Amino acid sequence: MRALVVEHGSSGPVRFAEVEEPVPSRDQALVAIRHIGLNFGELNYVDQWPAGAVHGHDASGVVVRAAADGSGPPEGTRVALGMSAHAWAERVAVDPASLAAVPEGVELADGAAPGIAGVTALRVLRTRSLLARDVLITGAGGGVGRFAVQLAALAGARVTALVGSPDRAAGLRALGADEVLTSLAGTQSRFDLVLDTVGGPLLAQAWDRLAEGGTLHAVGYSSGQDTTFPSGTLFGFGAPRTLATFGDMTPTSADLTELLDLMAAGKLSAPVGRRGVWQDVDDAVQALFARKVHGKIVLDVV
Repeated sequence: MRALVVEHGSSGPVRFAEVEEPVPSRDQALVAIRHIGLNFGELNYVDQWPAGAVHGHDASGVVVRAAADGSGPPEGTRVALGMSAHAWAERVAVDPASLAAVPEGVELADGAAPGIAGVTALRVLRTRSLLARDVLITGAGGGVGRFAVQLAALAGARVTALVGSPDRAAGLRALGADEVLTSLAGTQSRFDLVLDTVGGPLLAQAWDRLAEGGTLHAVGYSSGQDTTFPSGTLFGFGAPRTLATFGDMTPTSADLTELLDLMAAGKLSAPVGRRGVWQDVDDAVQALFARKVHGKIVLDVV
């Protein structure tokens, strides 16, 4: 069976290899993978996984053998996988807690898009009421960002999308952004909630624009830079402001189901910026690292 496995060193971050067929436990389903969804973090920080391990967390496919204990979806169900380890293979054994049925009207390939990105955005934005609130989303041109813009707008927020260049702004207003910026220098807005995927100096800048009682969720650090807070920045009067980390890896089935239902209802789109076949994974990774992709990359397993 073919799979994309972790490759450390200059020839990485992944390579094709022949691996053993998965052997599901009684509470796991066997899924034939049809599409995989790439994420910046798992590819850029590949040294956090052992070399040779089947990589990837997001995918979609069809259940070819239901869990023997009767849990999870039946054979033949189209499913999406989210935050499911070792997902980038022709067949994978999956806990039902990481599966969600893909509804009619949603393309199976689009089902590979939400995964980590969509669930992260959903969970952060659920932490407080957003109706008529000001929300800032940094790195809004990426996968998490494009899901977050849509979900925040659906919740009734006034959404400001921050991107690294004008090119990265394409399509964000159509997704629900009220304002699209390439810098915080020119805005006087104060934000009730910030979802930051970039880190580095931008994290400190976003903190400076946080309203009293607001929360900044640090969900990524794509800049790879350190954050330095100027003296006195973390002190203030009024309602306390909060800086929260985010690494929620709890089961994703319910959240994936909600995202897919929104997609089926036409309220949420899959922000797929590049589609191809998994044989072209090296080119896709380079495009991702070069910030040439607006949203998610989905590759067909053929």
